[in-house]
Amino acid sequence: MDRILRIGIPAAAAALVLLAPWYAPYYSTIAVWELRKALSWLAVPVLAAALALLAGLVGMLRRGRAERRGGGSGAAKALGCLAAVAGIALTFAWTVYGAYLQDRAYMAATRVVTGPVPELAARAPYVVGKAQAAPHLGDVTGEIADISYLPDADRFATLVERRGWLAGYEVGLVQDVPLGGTSRSQQRCRFDVEEADARIGGWFHHNLGRKIAAHKRWVRFDADDAYVVCNGDRPVVAVPLKRQTGLLVVTERPAGLALYDGHTGRLTVTADTQAVPGPSYPLSLAARQREATAAVGSFTDWWFERSGWDASEDGANAGNESEFALRHRDGSGSSSYVTPLTPQGEASSVVAVSAVPTRHRGGGLAPLTVHRLDPTWSSPAVIVALVKAEYRDVCCYNDDRVFEVVPTGGTTWTATVGSEQNIRYRVEGRGQVGGREATCLKSADGTLIRCAYAAPGSPEEQELARREEGKRKEQGAGPPDLGDLTAYTPGQLAELHRRISEEVTRRLKGG
Repeated sequence: MDRILRIGIPAAAAALVLLAPWYAPYYSTIAVWELRKALSWLAVPVLAAALALLAGLVGMLRRGRAERRGGGSGAAKALGCLAAVAGIALTFAWTVYGAYLQDRAYMAATRVVTGPVPELAARAPYVVGKAQAAPHLGDVTGEIADISYLPDADRFATLVERRGWLAGYEVGLVQDVPLGGTSRSQQRCRFDVEEADARIGGWFHHNLGRKIAAHKRWVRFDADDAYVVCNGDRPVVAVPLKRQTGLLVVTERPAGLALYDGHTGRLTVTADTQAVPGPSYPLSLAARQREATAAVGSFTDWWFERSGWDASEDGANAGNESEFALRHRDGSGSSSYVTPLTPQGEASSVVAVSAVPTRHRGGGLAPLTVHRLDPTWSSPAVIVALVKAEYRDVCCYNDDRVFEVVPTGGTTWTATVGSEQNIRYRVEGRGQVGGREATCLKSADGTLIRCAYAAPGSPEEQELARREEGKRKEQGAGPPDLGDLTAYTPGQLAELHRRISEEVTRRLKGG
């Protein structure tokens, strides 16, 4: 019996470990991901430790042999110390250099250009879409889990969790949040809480991650990348997936899209980037690629932070400082994650703009393009101060404030002005705020109101000149010549008097 226990228990434990990918794909996937990341950092240190141990054993053997011969053991001790120092140095070097190699691996799909940023369409700020979600949920009792922008549909999507430990999602809300005014339309699609009872981070079999791992092994996702769309009254949760690649340098790659049907609970994994009107490329992966631009130079430049760019974090875009999902204005229907970049260090001016497509085919990294700006822009915080100074009659009173300052193509930026429930204006500008470039105030829907300064020959200058000319013509034009009134008959004069009286009365009633 003792022999059976001694052999059976270890054998059963080994069988449980070996069969874990079959009966526990979710936990085995997590374990493999974390172990693979750990091994990429520990492989070289472990090798160094093994070499040090081997050197130590050799030293011990030589010392024993020397003692038997009556000689000294100084050489053996020196060899052991040297091996220990070499192991520690190699461990530290790989920890540092491995991080640089990882950034360089993400930089493989990056190119730096001096061409202009593609023309991009302005949208309502993310914080406004977030603020307008709760008032339109109606009698929903759940809690908001995620809010995402769907660039294809130009709408904001809200995913609401059902209350309770063993519950999934309750409803998906897709709302139109135009730049002018409050939301014009909303669409709510309810989940079948009996059939589709799983959610990201749920308990036990109510965990959507478990279902994804059972359907496709060795892929994971970031919860913030998921979003909901409404196909009619049917909610669909879209989860962009990622996979690992590499041995000593482990990085992530896209792995398709998981779609969870909110009526049937059915899960499908597809590589079709047009399956939903939202991003198919993980936003977290686009952010990681942008962060890896620190390795655009040599290792020493990377180590001393002398190369690459950072996202602008001066507080002007609080709540959404990077990876703005914006549509292209060329009519292609494409969109990109766009981020204003500042150089590493104390400088706060925007010197470049990065762009990653929100849709990408294949299992490789999506191309990241860094557009160098010439001239560079002032920081978003300075732009906010400029807007408040030049357009103080419209900004900022009560709850109004300046929201996101985002690049909208070429050399232009756009700042939105208003409250979380009502965007009233937008300010468009170019380059440095101290330069002789256009900064113009427009209504939220894009109608030009006035400019602080319109550069000669610019579209704004031409539009303002056209308006001024129209006003001069309107003011200079007198009433139509009625001719010699003595030639009118009494009936004609009476008819003319009646028409004039009716027109005066109409205008007075119309204000």
